[in-house]
Amino acid sequence: MKNLRQASLLLAALLSVFLASAQKGFTSLFDGKTLNGWKQKTGSANYSVENGMIIGSTVANSPNSFLCTEKEYGDFVLDLEVKIDDTTSNSGVQFRSHFDATANDGKGKVYGYQYELDPSSRRWTAGLYDEGRRDWLYPLSLNAAAQNAFRLGEFNKVHIECIGNEIKTWINDVPAAYVVDTADHSGIIALQVHSIGSNTALAGEKIYWKNIRIKTNDIKPKAFPANIYVLNNIPNSLTDYEKKTNWKLLFDGVSSNGWKGAYKPGFPEKGWEVKNGMMRVLSSEGKESTNGGDIVTIDEYSAFDLSFEFKLTPGANSGVKYFVTLKENNTGSAIGLEYQVLDDDGHPDAKLGRDGNRTMSSLYDLIPAQKQARFVHKIGEWNLGRIIVYPNNHVEHYLNGIKVLEYERGSKAFEDLVAISKYKIWDHFGEAQQGHILLQDHGNEVSFRSIKIKVLK
Repeated sequence: MKNLRQASLLLAALLSVFLASAQKGFTSLFDGKTLNGWKQKTGSANYSVENGMIIGSTVANSPNSFLCTEKEYGDFVLDLEVKIDDTTSNSGVQFRSHFDATANDGKGKVYGYQYELDPSSRRWTAGLYDEGRRDWLYPLSLNAAAQNAFRLGEFNKVHIECIGNEIKTWINDVPAAYVVDTADHSGIIALQVHSIGSNTALAGEKIYWKNIRIKTNDIKPKAFPANIYVLNNIPNSLTDYEKKTNWKLLFDGVSSNGWKGAYKPGFPEKGWEVKNGMMRVLSSEGKESTNGGDIVTIDEYSAFDLSFEFKLTPGANSGVKYFVTLKENNTGSAIGLEYQVLDDDGHPDAKLGRDGNRTMSSLYDLIPAQKQARFVHKIGEWNLGRIIVYPNNHVEHYLNGIKVLEYERGSKAFEDLVAISKYKIWDHFGEAQQGHILLQDHGNEVSFRSIKIKVLK
């Protein structure tokens, strides 16, 4: 018995040494007893301390509430634990954020990066939201492998890394979001209790936080696996991680290298310009391919992950096509599967076709995009498009991080759709083994940038 007790004491001592070593360099932001170092900035949610935890409780008729650190932090690693008991609750952890005391008629506003805490069926916990500013930066639909990591009714481990322009998140040790952004390099940390509006039935729901600690010196980034999509908001650039995982730029931001006119030996002499980090098709009064014409990549692709930004002018129409073979030798725009780029409110094509299959991010004339208006950025702002073609011919379209459609290229369902579309006159439409990527000249001014691709095997 004596030996067992001694062994237990030794184990406890070793565990204590281990924990102390693991926490080396970290500073606690919460003393476990008081809210010293924290201040509530907006909202009227209740924040209290019980049993070594900060507890946030919802109240009706209050905007989002934030318990904020009095200090600001730049580069750091932040660890904490959080528990949410109900799927109707919503919360988040702000970082590199700010408080504008003059906003909302003097009621103030907290804005900036937010680590999402989302126990709903959407399952976007550990995604990155831009509170009070740009909305979603990295919805967790971009990393489905992390969507099941959050555990309702249990304490979950939150890990956030901010080093320079790079932001990475984890939930329960599962890598989640990877964002490169330059909007903020320092700011407050805050614990959010989300508004419940006037729904008194949800009043009193609680969020629990504990073991909140930060490290600001001698930070060493944790590695991410190779299959995580990077939201890189620095135009026409690749991170070291992207380069190592075989992404390459299709547009270098300064030249037309790698592109040529469809059905032309070189890049169009008119109708397109490369300027200010953008590849821009110029207006020709809405006339399809009558000025510069479409442009295509010199290289051809089979299975790939393609990402691109586009910016529309009012009433504009364009598209990004793939599996373009140029074998048709047709007049007008070259033939291929098309990710529609369109001002849905200002161009009449949005009302043509069937069931909205000519609207933004749709598979043009075949499959409509299923998108919410809130995820479409305004005309004159940049939207992020993405097309994934897997080696098994499964295809997905994304808009601003949200998957809006998917289909099986060459399947019977696909061929049935082709048979009732404008493409029915082309044999085996969209079923080529490989093809060019195309940017369409539809006679309206549209800009493109940050065009990058990863070949999938």
